[in-house]
Amino acid sequence: MNISLEEIREPIKANLTEFEDFVRKSLQLDDETLLSQMVDYVLSTRGKGIRPVIVMLCAASSSTINSFGKRTYLAALLVEIIHQASLVHDDVIDNSDKRRGRPSVNALWQSHNAVLVGDYLLSKLMTIGLQSGQFDLLSHIVGTLTTLCEGEVLQNDHASRLDTTRQDYYSIIEKKTASLFATSATAGALSVKASHDIQNTMYMFGYNLGMAFQIVDDILDYETNVNTGKPSMEDVLEKKITLPLIEIMERSSEQECERLREIISRCPTESNAVEQIREIVLHQKGIDYARETMKVFIQKALSSLSQLPKSIYVDSLMKLCQFVAERNN
Repeated sequence: MNISLEEIREPIKANLTEFEDFVRKSLQLDDETLLSQMVDYVLSTRGKGIRPVIVMLCAASSSTINSFGKRTYLAALLVEIIHQASLVHDDVIDNSDKRRGRPSVNALWQSHNAVLVGDYLLSKLMTIGLQSGQFDLLSHIVGTLTTLCEGEVLQNDHASRLDTTRQDYYSIIEKKTASLFATSATAGALSVKASHDIQNTMYMFGYNLGMAFQIVDDILDYETNVNTGKPSMEDVLEKKITLPLIEIMERSSEQECERLREIISRCPTESNAVEQIREIVLHQKGIDYARETMKVFIQKALSSLSQLPKSIYVDSLMKLCQFVAERNN
């Protein structure tokens, strides 16, 4: 039976309602300027909210009294701001017209305005964090910004040379995705002043869940019967070699790999080249191999959770692992 996000959120349902009010009060502007319109649009197009959920569930799981307060809301807000700002900037870098099935900020207001609204969100992050006086949380979370930028540059560099290896790929998704998942989980524990051992456990949980999450994303990019809100084969169109294709290239001769790279180089301009790559990945079971790799990371995430005292919050984190492994959007 598939796990729903509603089921995962159930133990913190009331907290999430309070958190949404906190987000609006912290970020909404009280005027009708272009900036206000863009910020409102970003807030209205937020996705599943998995990262704030991780912050809160990890906080409750780490607390000796299974509860949390405003420090946890602050941690969740800072994580969410980073995530939303990075998505706005990613859409500009990738020249994406869609985000979760709706027009992206840069499609509606042009790239230069999108960059500015992303920058504005990051400046709000610093302002809110500094004004809160919770410098341990701010320092912990803001450090992820550097890692996210490193991941983006690393990915673009390898895409330009079509030479992404498995280790390169792991480094990219660790920096671009797993780092913020790990930060979210650790921030939850830090927000309730959990021990360093618990914080380390939460870090490993978030890291492995984030690795699995991105691998699933890259698998879904090759599948046509899913509703991700973005065009399929987008990675190949941008000449990004991800795990389903890497799994095949590792099993191929150098001559076969060179042929694959030649086809990928034509993908941005030739639709038949895109379909060639899709057929190769499907026929040679690149998706199946990638899914098995993803399951290894999920098992590692579950192993970390097994070290925590049992609670409804830990149960929800375990369900989140299942949700990530089974998701189709």
